[in-house]
Amino acid sequence: MEINEFSAEDEIKNILSNIIKNEAIKTVFQPIISLRDASVFGYEALSRGPEGTMMQNPEFLFNCAIQYDMLWELELLCRTKSFEAMNKAQIKEKLFLNVNPNIINDVKFRKGFTKNYISKFSLQPENIIFEITEKGTVKDIDDFKKAVQHYKAQDYKIAIDDAGAGLSGLNMISTIHPHFIKLDMNLIRDVNTDIIKQALVKSMCEFATLSNTHLIAEGIETKEELLKLIEIGVHYGQGYFIQRPSAVISPIPSAVQEIIKHANKKKNRMNGNKISNIYINNICTSLKTLNSSIKIYQVEEMMYKDITIQGFCITENERVLGVITRDQLYSKISGQYGYSLYYKEPISSIMSTTFLSVDYTMPIHVVVRMAMQRSPKNLYDFITVTKDQKYLGIVTVKDLLENATQIEIINAKQLNPLSELPGNVMIEQQLKECIQSKEDCQLLYFDIDNFKAYNDVYGFEKGDDVIKAFSSILKESIPSNEFIGHIGGDDFIAIIFQSDTTQLCEVIIKRFDEMVLHFYNQNDLKRGYIITKNRHGIEETFPLLSISIVGIVNNRYENVYDVSRKASELKKVCKQKRGSAYLFA
Repeated sequence: MEINEFSAEDEIKNILSNIIKNEAIKTVFQPIISLRDASVFGYEALSRGPEGTMMQNPEFLFNCAIQYDMLWELELLCRTKSFEAMNKAQIKEKLFLNVNPNIINDVKFRKGFTKNYISKFSLQPENIIFEITEKGTVKDIDDFKKAVQHYKAQDYKIAIDDAGAGLSGLNMISTIHPHFIKLDMNLIRDVNTDIIKQALVKSMCEFATLSNTHLIAEGIETKEELLKLIEIGVHYGQGYFIQRPSAVISPIPSAVQEIIKHANKKKNRMNGNKISNIYINNICTSLKTLNSSIKIYQVEEMMYKDITIQGFCITENERVLGVITRDQLYSKISGQYGYSLYYKEPISSIMSTTFLSVDYTMPIHVVVRMAMQRSPKNLYDFITVTKDQKYLGIVTVKDLLENATQIEIINAKQLNPLSELPGNVMIEQQLKECIQSKEDCQLLYFDIDNFKAYNDVYGFEKGDDVIKAFSSILKESIPSNEFIGHIGGDDFIAIIFQSDTTQLCEVIIKRFDEMVLHFYNQNDLKRGYIITKNRHGIEETFPLLSISIVGIVNNRYENVYDVSRKASELKKVCKQKRGSAYLFA
């Protein structure tokens, strides 16, 4: 916004000077929460000028500071106020601080972030994240990169703010390798209805996974936006829908927590809780960690004495700084001068800082894909596993592939080969969980009417085609985060976490009735029935295929047997209706 829209230049300069002199800055905090469990990950400190004035707007405030060469003084004041407010509020979570990229390399800025200085406010470097805005233009990229590395080395974290708001974002991300990427609110707005934005956010999630970065969605303003971001897989979020910025720290509204927890429960049911979704922490093993100051010759001695050691994780304050594998170590110290050159150097001088690290909740099949996308020289390096960004353990490629293969074998055994849907083992497991669940859900049973007669006339191959076509209808009609199972033959089941499934049943019936028309010859279609022998060997007319759907509420029954018995009773009643129909208990 143009400054001269509000006041003459001299007056604005005086107002800004007085704000800095009188420390007339107010700090408010907006929580950044996990989109997995709704826990508070950290708070962004936001600075506001005097209320009721043009300087209350932070964008205008900082634009003035830049124009009148007072940016350093204003940033120092805002930062000090943030530290004081955080200390007073006894915030123990992460603190996100907005930083202009051209300030971060200033000597005065460095003095304001020594460990001794921030300890006065009961702060530690690992709890401070510098938010560097993408909108800021970096004057000297090399100096900027060195400054970022300086703070990273001291365990500060880096976030790229407003990613997606400018054209320089990808360059900034590739230059400094941030720990966090904050997606601009313009990218988040209406993401639930905009397929282009969804594709962009999904691609950012993929990038974040491969680069060991975490995404934060800014400006979440509706429930629908929140749900879509959870579905896509964004790690963290903030916005007015979650909680508005405030000087007072208060709990996240229980309604928001319930939305997030419920959405994640649904998400965890995706693919019918197939075994391929086993998390990486199930095969994670402990590996001895080393301090970054240990000498290379000491590491070499440990590996020489124990040939089973494939490498080490280098950690500090439980955080992984780098890794060193056996191959990496010996490639460095081999050769004519290698050993003498590196003998007394710390392991940090040769450790790899571009290693694959994954969160403990990541499914094994996803980690396999990530591991196999690495460069050939790193293809067989072990994978580090973290929990809350702290070291948990490692997984070797051998263990990873062996478990992935075993999972696929088990999955293949438990899926119906015709429909490729979960069979009775998974169905029973899902039913037990559903019956015990406190959430209301509908158990929908599907039975194709007159299917035996159709098989007798058209043959089993055609009958199999009908089964395949109907299973496709179920997959297309039922949301991907709900469970669909194939009981056997022409019987199917779906577990839907919705209180009203009437519309869903009507959609399935409509699609089924349209589909079956393609599986009869013209004569049978014209007559509207087929002729074949019944179970007693007597010729009889049978209507065209139809579908019977019965719905049962989960919390009315104590066990799987009671549910199955009730479903059988309802199906008998439903099948007496003419054509496709549905019936609820």
